[in-house]
Amino acid sequence: MAVVPGPGLPYHLVQRGGWSGVWRPILGVLALIVSFVVVVPLLIQLPFAVGLALAGRDVVDGLDDLLDFDNPTPLGLAYLNISLACAIPVAWLLTRVLHGLRPGWLASVAPRIRWRWLLVCFGLAFVALFATLVVSAMVPSSPDDPQLSGQLNDFTSTTRDYLLVILLLTPLQAAGEEYAFRGYLTQAFGNVFGRAWAAVLFPALLFALAHGSQSAPVFFDRFAFGVVAGLAVVLTGGLEAGIAMHVLNNWLAFGLALAFSDMASTLNPTGDSWWTIPVTLTQSLVYLGLVLLVARRLGVRTATDTATEPGVLVGSRPRV
Repeated sequence: MAVVPGPGLPYHLVQRGGWSGVWRPILGVLALIVSFVVVVPLLIQLPFAVGLALAGRDVVDGLDDLLDFDNPTPLGLAYLNISLACAIPVAWLLTRVLHGLRPGWLASVAPRIRWRWLLVCFGLAFVALFATLVVSAMVPSSPDDPQLSGQLNDFTSTTRDYLLVILLLTPLQAAGEEYAFRGYLTQAFGNVFGRAWAAVLFPALLFALAHGSQSAPVFFDRFAFGVVAGLAVVLTGGLEAGIAMHVLNNWLAFGLALAFSDMASTLNPTGDSWWTIPVTLTQSLVYLGLVLLVARRLGVRTATDTATEPGVLVGSRPRV
């Protein structure tokens, strides 16, 4: 039988409502890392290898091309997205096996994805995007930046294939990263330290480090994204705000790459300009402010309430 956390636990302390033992979240963090360094890549490469063999291609060369993100292909991007999307079932499994909790407690304190709130967050993310466009027009930029040149790339069959992968699989990839970093890791560090700051900062640091070698501005940008997404998750009691922000961010980045640049520069950013930071911080902080304001007005639940059914009315405000 799964454990049911008692009422009043904020999102980052939900694991403390499960099976006790500080070794559990520590083991869970290590298991999550091993899963995505070793286990998941091997499991996901297997069906791709079978597909390459059935297509009559050399499997070794095909897998090398699949994993060459300096020269990415639509199939390689599909592999990357599917691999990261696997964080969802991995996080579910760790939550159930190590902590005795239903996987729904990773989604929110409801415990489930609050679909109406998720749609609201998507709308707020689009509003924040407009603020970003205003700021981006005011900061200095390089005239050599292909994304600002205004010259569209040709639409080819490769563009079409990329577009299909981005539209269909990028939301799953973004959700997978949120379940791993703002979901399981947030609750694990919250369980160990019992403090919201640790539940936000440590996953944000791991999120930035997980992107590999990068310049200082790019690292700071990803760390700041992780902090803002982590705050949104902890302060609204669920992953919906982080998922919406992440999906729109990746759609925008990949869309600009398809339209004006190339996928390799987006997957492997090497820019060293700090002028991009005000732009991305504007988007993140405007979004966070809007999310917290609207969440308060809607009465979005921020702590567990297992004594009653999720979604009940509290006063005159529906809990989303």
